[in-house]
Amino acid sequence: MSTRLTEKGIPMVESQSLQLVQATAKVQENTSDFLSKSLKDKGYQSATPSVLGFLGALDCGVNYGSEIARSLGVSRQMVAKTVKELCKTGYLLQVDGVGKQKQIVFTELGEHLMSDARQILADLDNIFKKEIGRDVFEQTLAGLEQIQALVEKTQA
Repeated sequence: MSTRLTEKGIPMVESQSLQLVQATAKVQENTSDFLSKSLKDKGYQSATPSVLGFLGALDCGVNYGSEIARSLGVSRQMVAKTVKELCKTGYLLQVDGVGKQKQIVFTELGEHLMSDARQILADLDNIFKKEIGRDVFEQTLAGLEQIQALVEKTQA
C-alpha cells in the first residue's frame, strides 16, 4: 500500500476499495446509458437512466409510494412526483387501494418496457460471457456479491 501527499502535505493512502467503488460506478453509469439508448432506439423515448432506475425498483405487481420511497431512500413527495410523470408517459397507473393509499402498477406499455430492458441486459450478459468468458463473468458476479455482503456486515 502506498501513500501520496497532497500539495499541502496531507497523506492520501492508495485504496483498491476506492478503485472498486469508482469502477463499479462507471460500469453502472455506462450500462444505464447503454440500456437507455437501446430502449430509445426501440421507441421508448422517456426511458432515461433515472426513469429506468426508478422503474427497476418497482415490483411487477402492486406497489405503494411509501414502500418505493423506503427502498430508494427518497421522500414520498419525490415518489409521488415521479409516479405522476410516469403515469403521463404511460408506463405506470395509479388505482384506488386500501384506505388513502393508491396502488401503483405497471401499464401494459410499462411491462413491455421492462421486458425489453431485461432482454437487452440478457443480450449484454451474452456479450460479456463471449468476450471475457462465462467463468470469469460468473466469478466476478460472485465476488461482487461477497464484497457487498461484507460491506453490509461492516455497517451493522
